[in-house]
Amino acid sequence: MTAPSPSSSPPPAEAVTPLVRGVAVLTALTEAGGTLSASALERSTGLARSTVDRITATLARMGYVRLTGRDAVLTPRVMELGNAYLSALRLPSLLDGEADALADELDESVSLAVGDRDGIRFIHQATRRRAMSVSFRIGDLLPAERTAPGPLFAAEWTDADWSAWHTRRAADPTDAGFPAVPPRTPTAPTDFESRAAQARRNGWSLDDQLIEPGLVAVSAPVRTPSSARIACVASVVSHTSRHTAADLRETLLPRLRTTVAAMETRLREAAPPEPGPTPTGLAIWTTASKHELGRDFVESLARGLTVLTAFGEGRSSLTLTDVAKATGLARATARRALITYEHLGLVAAQDRRFTLTPRVLSLGYPPLSRTTLAHLATPHLRTLADRLHEPTALAVLVPGTDPAEIQYLAVAAATRVLTVDITVGTRLPANRTALGRALLNTAPHGYALADEELESGLRSIAVPVRDRTGRPVAALNVATHAARRTLDNFLTEVLPHLRTTADHIQSDLHLASRFTHVPLA
Repeated sequence: MTAPSPSSSPPPAEAVTPLVRGVAVLTALTEAGGTLSASALERSTGLARSTVDRITATLARMGYVRLTGRDAVLTPRVMELGNAYLSALRLPSLLDGEADALADELDESVSLAVGDRDGIRFIHQATRRRAMSVSFRIGDLLPAERTAPGPLFAAEWTDADWSAWHTRRAADPTDAGFPAVPPRTPTAPTDFESRAAQARRNGWSLDDQLIEPGLVAVSAPVRTPSSARIACVASVVSHTSRHTAADLRETLLPRLRTTVAAMETRLREAAPPEPGPTPTGLAIWTTASKHELGRDFVESLARGLTVLTAFGEGRSSLTLTDVAKATGLARATARRALITYEHLGLVAAQDRRFTLTPRVLSLGYPPLSRTTLAHLATPHLRTLADRLHEPTALAVLVPGTDPAEIQYLAVAAATRVLTVDITVGTRLPANRTALGRALLNTAPHGYALADEELESGLRSIAVPVRDRTGRPVAALNVATHAARRTLDNFLTEVLPHLRTTADHIQSDLHLASRFTHVPLA
């Protein structure tokens, strides 16, 4: 099924205008790296300031952005849109193990990409952490002609696809529509059609510094068992100080092909997926939000975005009835949202069934796919510190230390004369801190206390933060002077807020780590 190209023509009469505008705001935030002021959003989208304010207020209510001063900032919650596409696609969850193992074996970055109109979009990255490393992110869109996967996808293009490519090249000679790559130079190669023909003959393709000097890659297609068409393309990416393009072909391509064969076996043997949960309580939530925010809450935008989350694992192709049932929306509302998305290129339709396209990843995913636990926790720490007027912190166990130590990843200070002053990076004995005890699982009832054990007057309480498997990966605490709060006060006044904050951090972590690796810092 081929994704439609987003049209520059006016939306169809039945399109939902607020939804078109909301997608424009999310796209602008994504292309800007995740943060823009209201005035910058006004300039980049061409929308009126009042419209921008209403849209960002609605997105903030949905948890997709955080309003900080004059800025709108994308939050991990918006990744549920891209997660819906990736879980419906299934390829990352089925093939990431083979990709990661190859990256470990070769000590090089390995990526998986799908075709997105006349470009390619990454759906998985196993990146080596070096001083000189590849900075592409899941969801980044690259022009097909400047990549190794591009010629392989182009080998399956129709005449209409080639026509669209020529039109885009003429209209965008510097690749301004691809913010993930440097501008194209006048001396860039123009032999893409011959490279596509060669890729069709060879069954593999090279990128010899087409994106920028020093970057090289070799790619091979992973084909769908039922149709033998390309499902995705696997690539090994390096730089010329480690491998030349010819060296990649001669030494690493055979190993890549072995991995691709294993990936195709995995696709062939995979059991049909069981449908996952669908959105619930939408009507009640939107009604309550409308009552609370009034005209600042754009209900049609909120309902329209929820349509994307109707898709997922076991729900890759849905009818209009399926979408309406999954979201609880009226058929007419769901239909207008789908018409809007088809116009925007976010949904493809065939035989009265709808599927998400890779373009859904353009709604916030790339800048958040490289987030860290410390980064996603920091705004929650700040909110907790401001609410309790006490300092808060996030810490992890330091691997390999004996006796065990904790290290602070993120802190939020309180505006007090007498306060706890511990900086990021500080290490402390785990068994003498509430944070350490919460991580060592030595605390009953899911929390830990430390009462003047590390320092006279210092009292703290901590709870664990767990990953998607339920394993404690960090701990969150509130600290104070013993004269300000009794132990009973800690349990009755502080612990409930501490647990709520830990839940918020865990929710963000679980969304962000669904298809990406979230490092600690």
